[in-house]
Amino acid sequence: MSALDFANRVRSREKLVGYWVTLDAPPATERIARLGYDYVVLDAQHGLIGYDGLLTGLLAIDAGAALAGGGPVGLVRVEANNATPIGRALDAGAAGVIVPLIDTAEDVAVAVRAAKYPPLGARSFGPMRSALRIDPVPAAANAATVVLAMIETPLGLKNVAEICATPGLDGVYVGPSDLGLALGARFPGDPEIDGPFEEAVELIAQTAADAGIAAGIHTFDGESAQRRLAQGYTFATVSSDLSHLEASAAEHLRVARS
Repeated sequence: MSALDFANRVRSREKLVGYWVTLDAPPATERIARLGYDYVVLDAQHGLIGYDGLLTGLLAIDAGAALAGGGPVGLVRVEANNATPIGRALDAGAAGVIVPLIDTAEDVAVAVRAAKYPPLGARSFGPMRSALRIDPVPAAANAATVVLAMIETPLGLKNVAEICATPGLDGVYVGPSDLGLALGARFPGDPEIDGPFEEAVELIAQTAADAGIAAGIHTFDGESAQRRLAQGYTFATVSSDLSHLEASAAEHLRVARS
């Protein structure tokens, strides 16, 4: 699908399913992009991907989508809420950015300003590859570019209503590991905070719905993604390439030795 089609589907709160990529392995990313996901995220914050890998990863997503006769768009989880990584990800051809560690509405305004051309923002014009992939006209590029804010900190959770109401924000995205730690978990997935965690997840989904924006969440398997979409989340990302590689290798080893 085109970046504008994807942006419209996000803003219409359609149900979307994506995949998470942490490895700088473009041939593998290309194969994943052929499977039918609506979006593929390249993780530039915690993933093992530099800028060259980011560029080739976005090329691989587009190549896989073309082989499938139409497929996912590429998104980037940038390393920081800063104009430089946001602008570089978008210039490389990302259809949108997921911005981590958002605490306040002011943080969202900074991200939107970095992602949008004037008069909506202050993105510097030098679209490089995005002129071919998204659109060279600033107003059209603004319409096709998605900005998603991660809710994963104590302040982000406290200020979620103000965050969701910030102009220019297309959606929020739950980082479950950091959100759990923010709620007092000893480690990601700590069962002792299941109750507060589920309350927070429900609050975020409902607050986004009340604001009329999309709500997304990272999940660790297809069943969890299905459950979150049924709960009211409008998009869900399934696991990651590295996690699936390890799990598949471990299972084949278990079977071979059994």
